[in-house]
Amino acid sequence: MKVLICKSEAHGILDAPSSKSYTIRALMCAALSPGQSYIRHALASDDTLAACDVLQSVGISVWKSEYGWRVSGGTFKRPDGELFCRNSAATLRFMAAIAALVPGTIRLVPGEGLAKRPVEPLVCALSQLGVECRLDGPVVLVEGGNFPGGNVEMPGDISSQFISAILMAGSLSQKGVSIRLSTALASRPYVDMTMECLKKFGVRVSATPSMDEFSVAKQEYRPTDLTIEGDWSQASYFMALGILCGESITTNLNAESLQGDRVALALMQRMGARFSVRRSSVMAQKSYLHGINADLSNCIDLLPTLAVLAAVADGSSCFSNIQAARLKESNRVEALCQELHKMGIRTREEENSLTVIGGQPHGAEIDSHADHRLAMAFGVLGCAVGETVIHGAECVDKTYPKFWQALASLGAKVESNDE
Repeated sequence: MKVLICKSEAHGILDAPSSKSYTIRALMCAALSPGQSYIRHALASDDTLAACDVLQSVGISVWKSEYGWRVSGGTFKRPDGELFCRNSAATLRFMAAIAALVPGTIRLVPGEGLAKRPVEPLVCALSQLGVECRLDGPVVLVEGGNFPGGNVEMPGDISSQFISAILMAGSLSQKGVSIRLSTALASRPYVDMTMECLKKFGVRVSATPSMDEFSVAKQEYRPTDLTIEGDWSQASYFMALGILCGESITTNLNAESLQGDRVALALMQRMGARFSVRRSSVMAQKSYLHGINADLSNCIDLLPTLAVLAAVADGSSCFSNIQAARLKESNRVEALCQELHKMGIRTREEENSLTVIGGQPHGAEIDSHADHRLAMAFGVLGCAVGETVIHGAECVDKTYPKFWQALASLGAKVESNDE
């Protein structure tokens, strides 16, 4: 599918969609809890539905309604076949650890895009904890039903999901789990979110102040009723739309959220963006922007949004500690350079930084690289510059299936065609 975006004026109010990260964490915790849990305002997207399907394949019941999902957890069964995780990295990685608690041989199969993303460090860590597991090409094989636990040393700078996965399953191992990180933790807020979610389901995790050591004792989950908050990552696109094209009000936001991407507000303000902030909403107004230098180690998913804002800013912007962006749905650093160049914007790419030299971008034919965050970010920039075509626009289904409709509801001129 491709969408054509013409120059637009933004105006209107929109609820931020529910957090994908919290939805998947809540699903996994509910699956580990004996009894009925209720997840209110769960996000329905390709990634979260992949998590539902995999859990249902191992005996967890999920009843869905427009208001929320009811999960019956605590009892796993041997699956009848492979567990297809689609392109949801969180589903594959969290389930790799949880599979140690499921009877039988578990085959976790990634989609084509996910098969290119790292998982071996997690498999090695689980092996240190006594879990029989290995890689068969991109497929993760786990001999379930036995999770001894113990001590493990693992890297912290490849994916925070590896740590989250072991913390989730660790409390149900035979001895509990202690983790020591051999490299500094990247994307710390996501581990904070995992620990917060575990606490709501009755599981306590201990961590050092520097977040380089974690321990979770053997303990039981308890079912709960949980409401999923709005997603600051997705809100960043609508905030950017208001900054570039007029005015937008994004609601359903938690000002005290642990989500790392809540820093979008502060980073955009540093660029000169004008906001009016209330407890659960942000009004963004058209603003004159200037370049900034920013460390994105704890908010790596903001890189595409900030890069398109930097494209119209006065001066250069340098985003550092962005190496993890090379391991997402695409190599986002390389892809951003390619697509910004098509729009007449110069960039400088280094291994761990990206510099965007602001200018006057023009419309272009943009390849989404099958990456939802690239498609959404360039869709917003297209509203400011006009005559922009996004190819592979359906990739937004991964986290926000109604993104293009939401953009149009705020005044964007969007036309879609199947390719």
